[in-house]
Amino acid sequence: MKVALYVCRVGEGWSLVLSLDIRVDVTWWLEGGSGRHVLRWLLLDQALPLSQASWLVEHFERERDMDKWGQHEWQSYLARKLDVYELTSGEVEARKGVAGKAGSVAVRRIQVGGIPEPYPAGQWAHLEQDAALLAERISGRQLLAAEAEALLADTAQPPREWRAAAQLARLHGRLSITAALEGPATRRRHAWLGRARSAPRCHRCGSEARQRVPCAACGLAACAYCEACLALGRSRACALLLRSAAQGAVPRRGEAPRGTALAPTGGGLARWGLSAAQSAAAAAALAFLARPPAGDGPGRFLLWAVTGAGKTEMIFPLLQHTLDRGGRALVATPRRDVVLELAPRLAKAFPDTSLATLYGGSDERWKDAQLTLATTHQLMRFYQGFDLVIIDELDAFPYHNDPMLAHAAASSCKPDGNFVYLSATPPARLQREAAQGKLTHAKVPVRFHRHPLPVPRLIKMVTVAECIKKRNLPSALRTNIQISLKRDAQVFVFVTRIAQIEAFVNLMRRTFPGIHIEGTSSQDPDRASKVIAFRERTIRLLVTTTILERGVTIPRSDVFILDADNGLFDEASLVQMAGRAGRSMDDPAGRVVFASSRRTRSQVKAVAQIRKMNTIARRKGYLHPPSQT
Repeated sequence: MKVALYVCRVGEGWSLVLSLDIRVDVTWWLEGGSGRHVLRWLLLDQALPLSQASWLVEHFERERDMDKWGQHEWQSYLARKLDVYELTSGEVEARKGVAGKAGSVAVRRIQVGGIPEPYPAGQWAHLEQDAALLAERISGRQLLAAEAEALLADTAQPPREWRAAAQLARLHGRLSITAALEGPATRRRHAWLGRARSAPRCHRCGSEARQRVPCAACGLAACAYCEACLALGRSRACALLLRSAAQGAVPRRGEAPRGTALAPTGGGLARWGLSAAQSAAAAAALAFLARPPAGDGPGRFLLWAVTGAGKTEMIFPLLQHTLDRGGRALVATPRRDVVLELAPRLAKAFPDTSLATLYGGSDERWKDAQLTLATTHQLMRFYQGFDLVIIDELDAFPYHNDPMLAHAAASSCKPDGNFVYLSATPPARLQREAAQGKLTHAKVPVRFHRHPLPVPRLIKMVTVAECIKKRNLPSALRTNIQISLKRDAQVFVFVTRIAQIEAFVNLMRRTFPGIHIEGTSSQDPDRASKVIAFRERTIRLLVTTTILERGVTIPRSDVFILDADNGLFDEASLVQMAGRAGRSMDDPAGRVVFASSRRTRSQVKAVAQIRKMNTIARRKGYLHPPSQT
């Protein structure tokens, strides 16, 4: 898209401003709308590609004798700056590539000067109302133009001219307007190489946008776009991005603002029915949330809880703390199925709180709510919108090792807000920060039933591929699986490769006739129904991959991890898979077996982590006395 661009001097400062509707700016500055004395105002261009206008605004610096400049000097300044933009953005090269194609690329024409018509005076009061409404609806979000239109269409009385309303909201300081991609960098290299050229970054997801195409909307030959977040709408160099940070929290009557209230203790936690270990961790997190803001960005707290510890129940007091103080809270989780599972639990826990549930295809996409539950990808539509952001399973796919989702999460939290990370297997970086005292944290080393975690046994066996080739199971594995079946356990068998599942299932069926054995993976369309059948004990042994390493609770289950020395099974993955065993009250011990041809560092560290949590739980008195275990 194209926008207007002008310079304005108020007091001692010059400002370069882009406009979606120049009539609004004329009324604001030249017709007294701003209530400020304007010393100089000059229109530089009425139809400049947004990517260029946004870059010019971002890189605007006052130059010598600027106060004395006339139209000619401003025209020269603009031409000089646009030359830099076109060189660093790849526009010059792209134009050479399409040379001779009539009408394919717009020719630059700079027309400085002139005063457009102002916005109709009789409609200004209505525009003020529309601007306030638009800013309120977009509060805490960052949206492309098409998304903003969809949001406003979902409003009872949408603004009649939303671009004019957006421009007025921007002049009031309630909205920021920019290109969806940041402009090219202009850092210098060696003189003979000219200026360095780097890929622009997407403001929405933080990824580099390396694709450039001719664009009919802005007329440029090298309009970059971001491929990383394409599923949420095309973020282009000339696409409009509207941002509005949420307003500060307003405490409910009788509640003190953040930083002045004491964290709830026993009485405040009692209503949630937490165990001693859960209560201690929740109290530590509440104390962290109640501290005064440090002023150096959002706070971070790690809730390190073993698998099956009841992390969901522990976040309820944290959500209540934030909501009672008028804040907005977000719970982000990697998977849609977890969102759908948590939604009714949150609705039941907070019946008087508005709740928005967001995932791909959700019909609540534009719902304003105090409490939001979303998949991590949905966070890309938020901007400084939440006082509390809880990231569930931050070590899980797709959040883990995805800079795009980390960027989205960071953008969603208010600068004085807080992050709470939930994980049974935090990434190594966070574990180091916690050990060094750089990351405030609390550990929950025991499950709700107060029995120790099952410690994996290590047995030696050949690879799964070798078993399939020889059509035979090693005796050690066969014996251990027979023990599990005889004790009436449900048996998980984890393998590394999807391609091995069918052949290995056939081998298992021949070895254990009469036992209902199935296999499933991420590519299995019947995975959900097989998991249900496994939970209902129709299926007794399930061969699977890491797709079921988390988020699945099967009563009375044992776990066998084959090829446990494979590089695909890191420490976190081994701990998560082992965590499928011993989760039920009637069978808290469970059995876990790591089967491999050699012992690896990941296996040793996984066993050590499980033993350490058991030691902490025993030392703190969280476990049942030995006579009851």
